Amino acid sequence: MDDKITLFLDDGRELECEILTIFEADGQDYIALLPTGPEYEESGDVFLYRYSEDENHEPILDNITSDEEYEIVDEAFDEWLDANEYDEIVDEEELDFNN
Repeated sequence: MDDKITLFLDDGRELECEILTIFEADGQDYIALLPTGPEYEESGDVFLYRYSEDENHEPILDNITSDEEYEIVDEAFDEWLDANEYDEIVDEEELDFNN
C-alpha cells in the first residue's frame, strides 16, 4: 500500500492525502487521511472514510453517513492516536535512557 492517496473532490479538484492508518471500528474497516494541500497545512484536519478494497486490491472509500457511525469511528481513531502518542513517548524515553 502507498503512503498517499488522491481524493477526487466534488468540485473537480484533486487533493493528495497521507494515509495515517487503516483501523477497525465496530466490525468495519476505516481509513484516516491527512490532507497535504496548502489550505490544510496548519488545519490539523483528518478525513475519516469507510475503507475496503476491490478484487484488484484497489482502495474503495465510502462516506460515513450517520452521526452515530461517525462518533464510533472518531472514538476509535482517538484511541489509535492515544496509543501512537504513547508509543512515541516510550520510544523517545528509551532513546534518552540509552544516551
